[in-house]
Amino acid sequence: MASAKTSTGSTLLQPLSDITNIPIDQVNFVVCQLFALFTAIWFRLYLHPSKTSTFVRHVVATLLGFYLALFCFGWYALHFVIQSGITYSIILLAGEENMHKYCFIVALGYLSLCQISRVYIFDYGLYSADFSGPMMIITQKITSLAFEIHDGISKKEEQLTPSQRSLAVRRVPSLLEYFSYNCNFMGILAGPTCSYKDYIAFIEGSSFHLKHAETNGNENGKYKQAEPSPKADVIHKLSVCAVSLLVYLTVSKYFSVEHTIDDHFISSTPCYIQVIYLYIAMLATRPKYYFAWTLADAINNAAGFGFNGYKKDGTPRWDLVSNLRIADIELSTSFKLFLDNWNIQTSLWLKRVCYERCSYNPTAATFLLSAIWHGVYPGYYLTFLTGIFMTMAARTIRNNVRHYFLGSTTHKLIYDILTWAATQIAICYTVVPFVLLSVAPSLKFYRSWYFCLHIACLLVIVVLPVKPKQVSRKDLGNSRQAVHLQKQQAVSNSHASTNNNCNQKRKET
Repeated sequence: MASAKTSTGSTLLQPLSDITNIPIDQVNFVVCQLFALFTAIWFRLYLHPSKTSTFVRHVVATLLGFYLALFCFGWYALHFVIQSGITYSIILLAGEENMHKYCFIVALGYLSLCQISRVYIFDYGLYSADFSGPMMIITQKITSLAFEIHDGISKKEEQLTPSQRSLAVRRVPSLLEYFSYNCNFMGILAGPTCSYKDYIAFIEGSSFHLKHAETNGNENGKYKQAEPSPKADVIHKLSVCAVSLLVYLTVSKYFSVEHTIDDHFISSTPCYIQVIYLYIAMLATRPKYYFAWTLADAINNAAGFGFNGYKKDGTPRWDLVSNLRIADIELSTSFKLFLDNWNIQTSLWLKRVCYERCSYNPTAATFLLSAIWHGVYPGYYLTFLTGIFMTMAARTIRNNVRHYFLGSTTHKLIYDILTWAATQIAICYTVVPFVLLSVAPSLKFYRSWYFCLHIACLLVIVVLPVKPKQVSRKDLGNSRQAVHLQKQQAVSNSHASTNNNCNQKRKET
């Protein structure tokens, strides 16, 4: 293993790196994202679909994306081209029945090889920007599009779910469209993933009209036909970025997750203090993700991408490609609710390519795919393996306990407080190996907690019953009606049978 990491990108900003004491690759990342933000504003104003052609917008978005990739990662950015080129060849040459499977295996395999080389050859354990990060997003886009093309070309409408039907792609994209979708400047460094149809609608200038028509249809045409400006949302998201960065730089240095496995801390700190410290340490870790994902969302919005209809008060929604909902994360009252609001686009990708299509134990398969996609650090696998048990136990408890607390507002409030505290502790406990990365420190942490939540989850899964799905009043009514009709039919058949017998006897006499 290399003890130090060699910079793979431009060293033009090295003086700024020396002043701020931040690694050069991270400085390059932030500066390139700020450059992308201003470029996105220019792209929306001067390369608007009403002012230029779709071809020009594709070309500019793609070339700017490659430029940012080269600036940040040097010639390692060629991996983006190679991965996209190989999978595009598969789409063209492989049969439509199996090309989505080949693309999935090749894209994920290529990503894994790059992650193995980066981790075990270059910079094991360093939290630096690396070329495999953008490849993770590109892998999501490649596999999503492959499944969408497969759904659109080789499947019938009735074979698709409503979600699959709305995302299905009816033709193979051109090479320019493919590279533009995978490597555009808005999402090349930090994503987020989006559907191919949404991206093409944005480039062609039809996204606003589609969402406007959809919202007007639901709201009886009460909204005006005026293209909304993302200015207010971009400013708001940049403010969130500033606060997140400030909190991360000031708080995280005083509360490190690594301190939870310090021998003196474990032996001398009361259990409740250890729990509180872990919660604060994890709370201080999350803002770096809030910063990166919210900035990426703002960049897409600044370019005019991300409009998602209107709120009830008539204000535009710019959350089509948002990757997180911070308030819902911090106030989550269930493990599932936390995951649904954290890294949203990745959760949707996992749902669409794995959970909805896996015929055997989709929950376990989804967590396994998430671990493979994240990388090769053993801590990732410990986290997602623990996550499987946490999800199953949380689901079991909810099904068996929640309905007892719905009788009054007070009981519901008590339930929400208890489940919030339990969720936050469970998330922190589960994610520690994700931060520590290696097996030995991760197991040391779990031993210091006596594997208590692992044991608790297993007991819950084994002891509590899997509660049968409750029958709704409507279903119950339909069931009773069906039974009534069956009885009537039986009576009718009985009368008919009796009449036939009587008629037969009369004929005989």
